[in-house]
Amino acid sequence: MAQLVLEGLEDHGTRVISESVPTKIERDGEQLKVEWTSKEGGTSQETFDTVLMAVGRVPETSQLGLRDVGVELDKGGFVVGGHSDDHERTSVPNVYAVGDVLKDRPELTPVAIRAGRLLARRLFGGATEQMDYDKVPTTVFTPVEYSCVGLSEEVALQKHGEDNIEVYHGFYTPLEYTVPERSAKQCYVKLITEREEPQTVYGIHYMGPNAGEVMQGFAVALRCGVTRDKLLTTVGIHPTSAETVMALHITKRSGLDPTITGC
Repeated sequence: MAQLVLEGLEDHGTRVISESVPTKIERDGEQLKVEWTSKEGGTSQETFDTVLMAVGRVPETSQLGLRDVGVELDKGGFVVGGHSDDHERTSVPNVYAVGDVLKDRPELTPVAIRAGRLLARRLFGGATEQMDYDKVPTTVFTPVEYSCVGLSEEVALQKHGEDNIEVYHGFYTPLEYTVPERSAKQCYVKLITEREEPQTVYGIHYMGPNAGEVMQGFAVALRCGVTRDKLLTTVGIHPTSAETVMALHITKRSGLDPTITGC
């Protein structure tokens, strides 16, 4: 899916330099001279009109003195938490952390807000509900949006085993792409399910128009334990792109062409 996102950017005129770290940016007249280091350690330099860096987020923990009180941090400064009894508890029993500062957590503001509310309810209201980090919907707002909820294919296979996972997928053409004859090669849907009936859905991945809006609804269904059987018996709204999720029937295991044609 990441490759499809990058291809979508490239089709819109954006040159993508993957797995590299910018080390210097200097103005050169009306342009920007950029120096970067690749993952292999080599250094390159080039001049561009515009530079957009996807750098992620860095935890601001270095000045908090967390190590002085025994809170475990990784080399990047992220708090190592996620204990089985409380997902936000750190290595110090009475110290908690929520949001992007936690290691291996979705770096999303709504996640931090909900995790904080649930923690407050547990600490001061006698509640027991933990934050569910596995069913968090999110979207990459690239020219062709990518959105997902639940497990990735890789994690599902690792967690449940190849013999217990079925992956349904398909390339589709949104209706609004047909009249202008716009390329739809990045428009793709993937449904990851339990292999045995009733095929509990573990993850949904979607690339196409309004992906964020589409995935918000499917995220509710996933939290309610939706199965592929339920999806198949749900009437799709024609001619939306979202109905493609209900029509997926080609599995990766089959090796068949997953291109969706016709109504």
